Amino acid sequence: MSPAAHHAEIHRTIDAVWRMESARVIAGLTRMVRDVGLAEELAQDALVAALEKWPDTGVPDNPGAWLMTTARNRAIDRLRHLKLREQKHVEVAYELEQWQEGAGERDELLLDDPVGDDVLRLMFIACHPVLPPESRVALTLRLLGGLETGEIARAFLASEPTIAQRIVRAKRTLAEANVPFEIPRREELPERLSAVLGVIYLVFNEGYAATSGDDWVRPALCEEALRLGRVLAGLMPREPEVHGLVALMEIQASRLHARTGPDGEPVLLLDQDRSRWDRLLIGRGLEALEHARQLGGTLGPYALQAAIAACHARAPTAADTDWARIVALYDALVQLAASPVVELNRAVAVSMASGPEAALESVDALRDEPKLANYHLLPSVRGDLLFRLGRLDEARVEFERAAELAGNARERTLLLQRAAQCTA
Repeated sequence: MSPAAHHAEIHRTIDAVWRMESARVIAGLTRMVRDVGLAEELAQDALVAALEKWPDTGVPDNPGAWLMTTARNRAIDRLRHLKLREQKHVEVAYELEQWQEGAGERDELLLDDPVGDDVLRLMFIACHPVLPPESRVALTLRLLGGLETGEIARAFLASEPTIAQRIVRAKRTLAEANVPFEIPRREELPERLSAVLGVIYLVFNEGYAATSGDDWVRPALCEEALRLGRVLAGLMPREPEVHGLVALMEIQASRLHARTGPDGEPVLLLDQDRSRWDRLLIGRGLEALEHARQLGGTLGPYALQAAIAACHARAPTAADTDWARIVALYDALVQLAASPVVELNRAVAVSMASGPEAALESVDALRDEPKLANYHLLPSVRGDLLFRLGRLDEARVEFERAAELAGNARERTLLLQRAAQCTA
């Protein structure tokens, strides 16, 4: 192998190691230095050191422990040289120096924690309610996904400086708020866990149905959200909604290859080639859903949505879909977590179970809902119902309105094609 090829191979290995180990390294450092911003900075320093040394020395047997040891040593050096007078930093420096004895063994324990408490704590910090939602997403992908700022910016079609500012502000906000590095208390857990699940699902949804740009789907975001969900399920095995979210994402992700045509054009659910659905992901999703059920209690919003997705996954063809069951599940979801979007989705299920006329009244009732004023799927659904009823002129107006509101170029094209069918 040529030197250039060797270096390229090492760099690919380092990238893979970073994606796998960075969350645990940053989490372990955060526990030691009590500052998530400093912890990430030290981990990045260790990554730079790996990029400099590993091409010559080779990848160590335990690369995660090497990164942790390097970052910890740099933390000690930095705190010594800065001669910080704040009592907190003096204490941190002293505690870090105590780690020097048997440090290698402790570093390996940090990276081989079967419970994963440090990573779980880091997840709750990144999704802390003190941060605005967009900052939670950016910080989660940075700290727990190991993504660079540019990768996050490209994924969400934002400028790199904008994402960088969000991350910097988020870390500053956490430091100023003195957010503790801990798992929330029992009484705080439901709200805090809901925020974590919401961030992960937001990342997944942006990959599954991109809100803007030229691509209908962005599989890399779905994969990252799935990875985070699986990690969370391993860390919180007794939480039904965690498994419900994983089940939902696994089943939805099984359709990714069937959601686009040869040229990247959208293929809607009822038109998809079901032989292209990933049966392995479906099996994993159904297993996670069953696990959520076995944990007992009423199914939560994510588990109910997973049950709806499971109805589609179990149907060999679109015609075999149990729409009555889906309507019943939406009824349960409305009772548990009512929202205009849930009501709109329920209306679609009603139209499939009982015909478009039965659903049109429900959809019309949503037209004055402020939260749906600029939601392109409302006129899209209404246009489809009118089209099926033969009211083509009205349907065309609705599809054109939906196209105006759609932020995604592929979706806009699809809606304009639907509008054109109304005049053909």
